[in-house]
Amino acid sequence: MKIPVIDFEACEGCGTCEAICPDVFKVKEDGKAYVVNPKGCETCNCQEAVDSCPVECIKMEEQ
Repeated sequence: MKIPVIDFEACEGCGTCEAICPDVFKVKEDGKAYVVNPKGCETCNCQEAVDSCPVECIKMEEQ
């Protein structure tokens, strides 16, 4: 099973991932996106979030 992983150093907190998969990603107070539910990709399109990230800081990795 693949889960999303975020490179926090590269993340700009734009919120694109959260807009696409709000059950999986959340931009927190520090301005960075976090994976809050890695198994939530079963109900959304995490690959679209990966492909839409403007700084390419999200990857899908084997768990």
